[in-house]
Amino acid sequence: MPVHNSDIAAIFSKVADLLEIDGANPFRVRAYRNASRTIDDFSRSLADMIANNEDVTKLPGIGKDLADKIKKIVQTGTFPQLKEIESHIPPELRDMMKIAALGPKRVRILYKKLKVSNIEQLEEAAKGRKVRELTGFGQKTEEKIIEEIKHKKKTLELTKLITAEQIAQPLIQHLEKIEGVDKVIAAGSLRRRKEVVGDLDILATCAAGSEIMHRFVNYEDVKQVISQGKTRSTIILKKGFQVDLRVVQQNSYGAALHYFTGSKAHNIAIRKLGQKKNLKINEYGVFRDDTPIGGKTEEEIFASLDLAYIEPELREDRGEIEAAKINQLPHLVTLEDIRGDLHAHTTATDGRLSLEEIAQAAEQRGYEYIAITDHSKHVTMVHGLNAERLLQEIKEIDRLNQKLEGIVLLKGIELDILEDGTLDLPNDVLKHLDLTVCSIHYKFNLSREKQTERIIRAMDNPYFNILGHPTGRLINERRPYEVDIERIIKAARERGCFLEINAHPDRLDLNDIYCKMAKDMGVKIAISTDAHSLKQLDYLRFGIGQARRGWLGPEDVLNTRNLQDLKKLLQRK
Repeated sequence: MPVHNSDIAAIFSKVADLLEIDGANPFRVRAYRNASRTIDDFSRSLADMIANNEDVTKLPGIGKDLADKIKKIVQTGTFPQLKEIESHIPPELRDMMKIAALGPKRVRILYKKLKVSNIEQLEEAAKGRKVRELTGFGQKTEEKIIEEIKHKKKTLELTKLITAEQIAQPLIQHLEKIEGVDKVIAAGSLRRRKEVVGDLDILATCAAGSEIMHRFVNYEDVKQVISQGKTRSTIILKKGFQVDLRVVQQNSYGAALHYFTGSKAHNIAIRKLGQKKNLKINEYGVFRDDTPIGGKTEEEIFASLDLAYIEPELREDRGEIEAAKINQLPHLVTLEDIRGDLHAHTTATDGRLSLEEIAQAAEQRGYEYIAITDHSKHVTMVHGLNAERLLQEIKEIDRLNQKLEGIVLLKGIELDILEDGTLDLPNDVLKHLDLTVCSIHYKFNLSREKQTERIIRAMDNPYFNILGHPTGRLINERRPYEVDIERIIKAARERGCFLEINAHPDRLDLNDIYCKMAKDMGVKIAISTDAHSLKQLDYLRFGIGQARRGWLGPEDVLNTRNLQDLKKLLQRK
């Protein structure tokens, strides 16, 4: 099996977590964690570099010791140091760190004091009221642990969109290379751009006698073959992900693609609408009295029902069919509509790119502008900017803008919303900025009322522009904090503020439901990457998918505007 960058990054991340639980030297932990991030963000294959005898130490944060370790992993597929750590620190302890109430210190206490080494044992100890007896825990923490474990079990079988995409792309490329294969496409929730994916549905058309099924079940990443047939096969990949491949006839391709893309509710609604018109609609086509009248394309399916074409992201039975009947579907935003990114970090705090590198990367992507929004001082772990450092960065941006052509760096900050609703830096500094992204990074456990009031009080500040990652969730890891989003959107409308879709695939926050709510209430959305590296600047496509699921058109999105119009919108009345 080839060793990918993501495999090496995952090993180093695992080592960092286990070392941290073990109480190892923080600098050693940080070295592995930083290396993991560097490798995961690196676009070239480290395995190829090593095969070509290239110097891996040229990567930031990768010294000779780590370079030797990378080489060992690439050549053997294993990492002896990890096995050594796992010999005295159970690897399952990492899963416990994903519980919101727990960090490495608490996990270590649970392991040492209660001999708890996995989620199941933790749940048993918490329900047995043993956790509350430990120093630094208490009843509320114990109850929070039980609640978080319950949530974890619900999301256990779901894979983040980016992971599903990373699994699907090489498999589809593998199938496309087979002789006689015409079309190969991923359908299902991946095509609808859902934030989490249960399994993968792939459709293909090919010539008779193609080896596609044989090559599919013998794909290098297959762990188990569930079934194998001439038109359908099912496999389980080594990461535990299920993939179904269906070979369909050209005349049924559109019908099958529609059937295997839409949600169950959407498909039922479409079939019922067909029945009212004396039509039978299934994965094989559209039929009247058993006579096929359509199905080669998806457009034929919708046309047979007198519906406008419904984009895949909208096929959830949330009003899209009714809108299609009266030709009132939105013209959805696309990546090409975006003029710039309004949330990006530099090496001044926890980013990996300098101002010059971000400007160059933004220009290469065809942007007109990009906002520099390093963290403010409350985020001490990443050396957030105080007033003096921010003013210095503003001067650096001004100097650089005088030299740049074709791209403008906007002066911004990701500003912490403090517990009392005040902002992390004074207004006499904020007045020098083009925009602020205001976010909550701590005190997630406030009541719904207090958290909502906290954000609205922050919006009262005339220098508040965009609410960053508005619900604070991390998909499959941390639930959103309690907040009344409808009140927040109303307050934003009244004050001339905006909300963000944070396009990082771990966040995708706002979710699609709230995006639609913001649209309906007349509040514009910024689709931003929150990029900390070059690779993450390309995460914008995930935010676009989320926006499209939320019915957003270019007119609903802040950063589809040219620079002049953007600055007008950012001026608080």
